[in-house]
Amino acid sequence: MKTAVFWFRRDLRIDDNIGFFSALEENEQVLPVFIFDELITRELETDDPRITFIYDSLRNINQEFSQYGSSLKILKGDPLGAWKELLREYDISTLYYNKDYEPYARERDQEIELLLKQASVECRSFKDQVIFEEDEVVKGDMKPYQVFTPYKNKWLSLYQKGGPFKKANLERLIRQKIPFPEIEELQFKRSGIVVQPFDLSKAKKYEEDRDYPFKDGGTRLGPHLRFGTISIRRLVEKIEKKSDVLLSELIWREFFMQILYHYPKVVHENFKSRYNGIIWRNNQEDFEKWCNGMTGYPMVDAGMRELNTTGYMHNRTRMITAGFLCKHLLIDWRWGEAYFASKLLDYELSSNNGNWQWAAGTGCDAAPYFRIFNPSSQLKKFDNDLLYVRKWIPEYETFDYPSPMVEHKMARERALKVYNAGLEFS
Repeated sequence: MKTAVFWFRRDLRIDDNIGFFSALEENEQVLPVFIFDELITRELETDDPRITFIYDSLRNINQEFSQYGSSLKILKGDPLGAWKELLREYDISTLYYNKDYEPYARERDQEIELLLKQASVECRSFKDQVIFEEDEVVKGDMKPYQVFTPYKNKWLSLYQKGGPFKKANLERLIRQKIPFPEIEELQFKRSGIVVQPFDLSKAKKYEEDRDYPFKDGGTRLGPHLRFGTISIRRLVEKIEKKSDVLLSELIWREFFMQILYHYPKVVHENFKSRYNGIIWRNNQEDFEKWCNGMTGYPMVDAGMRELNTTGYMHNRTRMITAGFLCKHLLIDWRWGEAYFASKLLDYELSSNNGNWQWAAGTGCDAAPYFRIFNPSSQLKKFDNDLLYVRKWIPEYETFDYPSPMVEHKMARERALKVYNAGLEFS
């Protein structure tokens, strides 16, 4: 019997998985597959917590499949080579997968589709990780929005509830028992950092608590959205009843996704090219102090230490730490973006890039370059009792904690001078 294949990627769940449901609905026999892409994993540490999270999510899926006499097939390697192996092993009729909109993923999928079409395999892709994809929320002239508020307004005007949600028929999974590999067999190591479950009970107080790091008012949704362990349709339907502000954050996510899709240059370049003339200091010693949480500014240092220890950083401190790196230290936002990419459990290229360019003033709908956070004022406003600072900086208020590495007024004036000169030069 010919076999249809569903390729799990950024959709590590059975519930409300559009491509997976379609594969099971339309075929008598479906082989579920996941490929650990070595073109990605070789850039990570073997004990990267995101790999552990992916592995555990896949193991949970496999346990459910085992109740139906089936297994999730795990491969590791170059995706093109993995698909050549699958073509040799199975008589494949159709590939089903959910779309990924990042530049690398789009190139990879085009390459795989070409291989499969040459082997007379039909390829079917589906929208799953977003409510609206790249060309569904556009201006009247069909061009993409570059400013968030009109994008959000159009998004809200088009939104319709995602239900009713259909249950996948797991009886149609291929009957085969494949041993699920241990994490060490895949040449990974289990991380000591754990991805926390998301907590929607905090959604109602999100607007009230979200700016105060010590309250830990976030929902921890980021990694679950990044790897698709929750359905965006179910999530938005729940969130819209609880928090307009949290819903707005989810719309920001889709806004940055469509920016990345339409303007892939942003991965390596300023969205606004007039900022290309900025001469960054890019002092390596200063950068390392920032990375290690040793700048002498408690709000910055607490945020960086939280990131380094847990893979998470509160949203307010993300803005403060990013602004400090770009404006106070005049270090290229790309350095900070890459560091966050290596650490954040919820790292997503579009949002990470978009938010870093927002902080640097170089992106679409960015904060103006002359908006420069005073880290000391931010501390008084959002952690006046030092609850967050003392949690992450045990040596605070001792001689072991460093003095500020740069004076705020001087750094602000220097940043304005360098930005103005860069804009003139451009």
